[in-house]
Amino acid sequence: MIVLAVPVVLAVLGGLHLYVWRRMVRATTAPGTVGRRAGTAVFVTGAVLLVAVFAGARLGMPFWLVRVLAWPGYLWAAVALYLLLGTLAGEAVRPVLARWLRRRAARATAPARVPAAATAPAPLTVPADGPASAPAPAPLTVPGPGPDDAAAAPPAAGMPGTPDTPPAALDRTAPDRATPDPAAPDPTSTDRTPVDPTELTRRVFVARVVAGATAVAAVGTVGRGTYGVLRGPGVKRVTVPLAKLPRGAHGFRIAVVSDVHLGPVLGRAFSERVVATVNATQPDLIAVVGDLADGSVEDLRSAVEPISRLRARHGSFFVTGNHEYFSGVEEWTALVQELGLDLLANERVELPAFDLAGVNDVSGEGYGDGPDLAAALRGRDPSRASVLMAHQPVFVDEAVRHGVDLQLSGHTHGGQLWPLNHVAALANPTVAGLERYGDTQLYVSRGAGAWGPPTRVDAPSDVTVVELASLRA
Repeated sequence: MIVLAVPVVLAVLGGLHLYVWRRMVRATTAPGTVGRRAGTAVFVTGAVLLVAVFAGARLGMPFWLVRVLAWPGYLWAAVALYLLLGTLAGEAVRPVLARWLRRRAARATAPARVPAAATAPAPLTVPADGPASAPAPAPLTVPGPGPDDAAAAPPAAGMPGTPDTPPAALDRTAPDRATPDPAAPDPTSTDRTPVDPTELTRRVFVARVVAGATAVAAVGTVGRGTYGVLRGPGVKRVTVPLAKLPRGAHGFRIAVVSDVHLGPVLGRAFSERVVATVNATQPDLIAVVGDLADGSVEDLRSAVEPISRLRARHGSFFVTGNHEYFSGVEEWTALVQELGLDLLANERVELPAFDLAGVNDVSGEGYGDGPDLAAALRGRDPSRASVLMAHQPVFVDEAVRHGVDLQLSGHTHGGQLWPLNHVAALANPTVAGLERYGDTQLYVSRGAGAWGPPTRVDAPSDVTVVELASLRA
């Protein structure tokens, strides 16, 4: 199935790149020009890098080479997305702009209207002594050639009436070369209609305007979104009331960290930034809900090591995400425990105020290591409040069936790149934020990092501080 999907994905990517290239490069440049060649090179190189960086690790490419290709390849993925969206939007703008330019040109070339008063005939003046009488027109006389004229200026050779050019040989249908063409511009006139300085046709001009606006918008959007990721996650605070929470636990703070995605782009420096952000919130407990890294432990050990400095009064806990299974789940679960995090693999821990449970990610089912909430909650006192760590929001249905009070999840990235949030909403009950399902509340973090392009648009990264509120307080 996967083997069949690869050609389909490549064909789709190639078709989309070709479509955008035709609109942004072919329609705006002439064949053989530097602009045509440069634009084509950008699209071809970007497409190759995009495929190489996503498939490189799976094809056994050395990690150092993946890191070299990651930045341009991933950033091109984000830029290409917004070039595609801008080009599609330009299909609606293009005819409107062309019509406006056509009307503007028509108004500029229309002849000026002459006032009616200037063209009206002068009124007839009637003298006092009688009616006016129009003078008779003088007879038109055409002076013939006289003897003096013939002697002074003999006919030129080739003119009518000369022996060299008989009248029958004259081409009377040929235009008179001495008569100027009314459609031709007068080179001596200073009253000229302004034209585009590059003397482009209207169609090329419109194509360049739309393509230029699309390129500026795409690059600006990706640049701003990348800066937002690299500077580190912000802190979001949410209050969640729990009916079973004892009064003494009112205000208990859980720092939710998800989807850090350390890898070839986001490395050790980013990991240190996340840890500093979490510790600055001074949480009572830290919940790392999966997708810590993209890659093998061998390649990313150094990048992940700063999480050993996470500090919370009741400890730091970890559950697997789908990317841990992609990258060697046994090695990753061993490393996080070595670095001081408590692994909750279908297990729970009884804290003074509530029970904290954690389950393996649902993708673990394909590895014989799926979630088992019944095992995690077995023997629990149902009168105590319960908080569940589960990477994917779709697990909330299971949480509702088992009477969990609060589920903490990530996975969606909030869509990461608008408008992919609408795509994420098709596969997840909640894309971001807090929602209630029956007696269970679900909180979904947008995540601290980013997968693929280190870019977020309309889905800012965050570390969320969930403050539990007791209804008994």
